[in-house]
Amino acid sequence: MTTNTILLLLLSLLIAAGLSFFQYLYKVKNKSKVYLFLTFLRFLSIFFILLLLINPIITTSKLEIIKTPLPIVVDNSSSISFLKAKEKASELARKLSSNSALQEKYDVQPYLFDATFEQSDSLTFKGNQTNLDLVAKNLKSIYKNAFYPTVVITDGNQTTGNDYVYSFDENKKVYPLVLGDTTKVFDLKINQLNVNRYAFLKNKFPVEVFLQYSGDKNVTANFSITQGNEVLNRQSISFSPSKKTAVVNVLLPANKVGLQIYKAKLESKETEKNAFNNIKNFAVEVIDQKTAVAIVSSIDHPDIAALKRAIESNLQHKVEIIKPNDVKTLLNYNVLVLYQPTSAFKSVFEANKKANLNTFIITGTATDFSFLNQEQNNFVFKMSSQSEDYQADFDSQFNLFAVDNLGFEALPPLQNNYGSITANGEVNTLLSAKIRNIETKAPLLSFTENQGKRTAYLFGENSWKWRLQSHVDNQSFEKYDVFINKIIQYLASNNAKKSLVVNHESFYNTGEAIEITAQYFNKNYDFDEKANLTIAVTNVQTKQTKNYDLLKGNTIYKVNLDGLPAGSYNFSVKELNSKTSYSGHFEILDFDIEKQFVNPDVQKLKQLATQTKGKAFYPNQIDALIKTLLENEEYKPVQKDVVTKSPLIDWKWLLVLIAAFLSTEWFVRKYNGML
Repeated sequence: MTTNTILLLLLSLLIAAGLSFFQYLYKVKNKSKVYLFLTFLRFLSIFFILLLLINPIITTSKLEIIKTPLPIVVDNSSSISFLKAKEKASELARKLSSNSALQEKYDVQPYLFDATFEQSDSLTFKGNQTNLDLVAKNLKSIYKNAFYPTVVITDGNQTTGNDYVYSFDENKKVYPLVLGDTTKVFDLKINQLNVNRYAFLKNKFPVEVFLQYSGDKNVTANFSITQGNEVLNRQSISFSPSKKTAVVNVLLPANKVGLQIYKAKLESKETEKNAFNNIKNFAVEVIDQKTAVAIVSSIDHPDIAALKRAIESNLQHKVEIIKPNDVKTLLNYNVLVLYQPTSAFKSVFEANKKANLNTFIITGTATDFSFLNQEQNNFVFKMSSQSEDYQADFDSQFNLFAVDNLGFEALPPLQNNYGSITANGEVNTLLSAKIRNIETKAPLLSFTENQGKRTAYLFGENSWKWRLQSHVDNQSFEKYDVFINKIIQYLASNNAKKSLVVNHESFYNTGEAIEITAQYFNKNYDFDEKANLTIAVTNVQTKQTKNYDLLKGNTIYKVNLDGLPAGSYNFSVKELNSKTSYSGHFEILDFDIEKQFVNPDVQKLKQLATQTKGKAFYPNQIDALIKTLLENEEYKPVQKDVVTKSPLIDWKWLLVLIAAFLSTEWFVRKYNGML
């Protein structure tokens, strides 16, 4: 406490003593015990009231030792078990975590990782994926602004995520402990297989296969692709100590509509330690038609190229860019995109009255809005010649089709003429317009449907900047391209609105997340948050059925089916209140990516150690690793002076004591007839 506080406390004692003496003892002839007791109670009451006003603070100082954190991260994926190193991994983790010398110098923290990252020492070695990149990201988040070493016990075989060598901080040493037998053995491997998810009937689709060989002698292997009992391609591949890789390119025929399952196989007469990586199943969905999209524009603009690339990212879509005067017929197209229409589009609108194609109209500063008022009646435009920048505001209640928010609010603004846009009839708006973060309640991206004809409107040019910004944010165009293709898919379909919409893939690989999502709409086609959705999944081979409930999110219901074995499955989603149902089918391909390795990736782990100025160790060098950590003078405990300030007495208890003393004084006075 400060000197001023002590002086105030002494003054409070004097004031409390003086006032209590003046009230009960001054000029009182009979100073009985009752008077003395009342004086004492009044003294305490006044003193505690003054004490409450002063609120003295006690400052305490304590020295704390802050140790350097030492995260010990263990690979919990199934590849550790497959490489017969799980006992060694557990032993190494236990030896490091329980070392008393390390505990004295460091704050030892155990972690484990596979496809996820968590603080735990309960190892199971059952993870379906390995993501070392995630380790780097999480440690940076946990130990912000800290300087520390990291021990990673792993085989270094990453199956998902970015390259982990460059994910860790260069200034923070990483010490990999390499698990698994590093002895090179004879092994043939299908390293990677590239194939499109879709193919078109009566066409041929390409398959690209990367083969890899580990060994010290010449060998000839047989590579084949089969479908059921039918061999579609077979060829011999030669490997040698100087030729350890080969690339096979094959064109396969798409003769049947639907999901087609294929098997790629690489084998030889030699005995291999690991035969799992000799086979890779893959699937292709064969469809019998494309969606033809015509983009009609009289001007050149970056938006047109961006739209074409986004739409054609889906191989079911084909785009053709044409001038308005070159349009002879629209019968060869499924969707019509009209970019900034002017009076030159008169013949296109007339032709579309006969073709009745669903249309995507995009406006901008070159649009003739007077002409557009004449040719459509969904919106009334009263526009000036002045241009304006419009930002997007996403409507999460939009329910025509499932769409994710790409972060539209942060995307660059679109440019359009300034004015008013008034809807004429029922309009579903996905994006509203804002001017410098001020809501205008005007539409930016809207959809209408009249007598079965669907029309989408985007009121602004420069959407190519959206695609570019989406790539900057996500390192991929995929999210933006999926968004555009959902619009095209909606326009390409003339089906009536369905109350139950289910989204799923045709096939999944073993170990991948198997998630099925659904939306249920009421009679007004509003998203029904009280729907009761269930799914029954039946294995076609075993006839075994499993039932799950779909959990509600913000705008969707979803279920996770991870853990299902490889096979063919039929499923049915039902809404129990209305009895509405949807049936579908998917395949789970037998492919365990964690069983593709025969050796640890020593080279990559050594590269990681060099990149971070650390050092890679083997299990028999565990003592050397401990010695290195203990002798490293860069990591010293820090002595920290922690100053704590706390009130002398809790004010709540002080109020209780004051009330108790005053109450007692009143009852004593009452009892003795002094009131």
